[in-house]
Amino acid sequence: MKKEIVVLVPYPAQGHVLPMQKLAWALIGQGYDAVIVVPEFMERQIIKGKGDGDGDDEVKWVGLEDGLSLEEKGMRSPDFFGIEWAMEQSMPSELAGLLRKLGEEAHVACLVVDLLASWALQVADTCAIPSAGFWPAMFASYLFIQAIPHMLTRRLISPSGLPEYEGKFRLEADLPLISTEDLPWLVGTDAARKARFKFWKRTMERSTSLKWLLVNSFPDESKVLEHQTAVTSQGCPSPRVFPIGPINICQHPLTKYVSFWEEDLSCLKWLAIQKPNSVVYISFGSWVSPIGESKLKNLALALEASGRPFLWVLRSTWRQGLPHGFLERVAKNGRGRIVSWAPQNQILQHNSVACYITHCGWNSIFEALQFQKKLLCYPVAGDQSVNCAYVVQVWKVGLKLNGLELKDVEDGLVRVIEDKEMDTRLRKLHEKIMGVKDGNNKTGSFMLKMFVEDLKKNRKST
Repeated sequence: MKKEIVVLVPYPAQGHVLPMQKLAWALIGQGYDAVIVVPEFMERQIIKGKGDGDGDDEVKWVGLEDGLSLEEKGMRSPDFFGIEWAMEQSMPSELAGLLRKLGEEAHVACLVVDLLASWALQVADTCAIPSAGFWPAMFASYLFIQAIPHMLTRRLISPSGLPEYEGKFRLEADLPLISTEDLPWLVGTDAARKARFKFWKRTMERSTSLKWLLVNSFPDESKVLEHQTAVTSQGCPSPRVFPIGPINICQHPLTKYVSFWEEDLSCLKWLAIQKPNSVVYISFGSWVSPIGESKLKNLALALEASGRPFLWVLRSTWRQGLPHGFLERVAKNGRGRIVSWAPQNQILQHNSVACYITHCGWNSIFEALQFQKKLLCYPVAGDQSVNCAYVVQVWKVGLKLNGLELKDVEDGLVRVIEDKEMDTRLRKLHEKIMGVKDGNNKTGSFMLKMFVEDLKKNRKST
């Protein structure tokens, strides 16, 4: 009998590849072999970053020729439009060839495709291989993308995706208010916004025939299962949604997850000598240089004036806006620590960390909820404002920073750290996420098993 393989296609960025790697391990736990497909430029970084005996030998990484220039290949991450070109023009034929080759020795049971890599869904159809969508963010952000036709009809946005209605709106009764200026595709110049909107429209058009959608979230978030039932009852095409987060895996103790930057582990030693519930952790993720030099300077001065110990993830290319002498003062007094990249899971688990100042990327939010850390939110772009709205308006386990001036930051820190009711809400939300109170019948591992059973039934019926 041929072995069963699942081929996984992430969007080639840190925040997308990491959850896909976790999903690959979870599927290995269900008896499948796992192959993760990435562009050639990214495979080189992964191989370079993998050490011998890191416990991840069971996940196979395959790099496809991406058609990028030598200059782009030398980048750690080409820009959004360079990646889009590679995915649309060069990689489809490469993936089709790989699937044919794999099919000679094994049965390719499913292609799991990050919806931002929707080009691969067309390849799956051409090769007659079942495909499942993967949404690495929260389900609510998917609903906003899915609602593009609705927003066009209501004239909230123009046909090119730019806001026509200025102000906040609510898509459904159980979704929070969000500004039309905070929609996920509104990044960069008007030309870039229009191009990203076109990208998202194409993504959703390609996803209309999906049978399954795996979401890196939990059942209670946005009432995932209830929403699916409602949509299906209205006769609208809708995939069967499986909220599989947190992606619980039988992790090898030496597993090394993908990181495209070298983690500075020395910060863990610094954390170990700090008082419990005292450290402010700050990270704005891996995607963009987020806040600009003036805001960076304000945040640095605010952290310094707060008198609180802080651990700040700030890559060297982002440090030009720091106040004169700031790095030297931080190093001398030992009260703060600045690193280029950090082992975030280990940091958020640490009992010395009191709260987290974050850009509200979904991976960061989800990790903070899993490890019960309160949040100060400063969303920048993409789905971050939707995530922030849930943290602040729905779950009430954090506050939004309206600015990074001294008073904004210090008031936010005091309110978050001293709010005991927020601690209680965070603990209850953690119990829902981890399935502590419901016998694990709605946790990610259970939902993943349901998907696998559905996949097997589908094979028998074809």
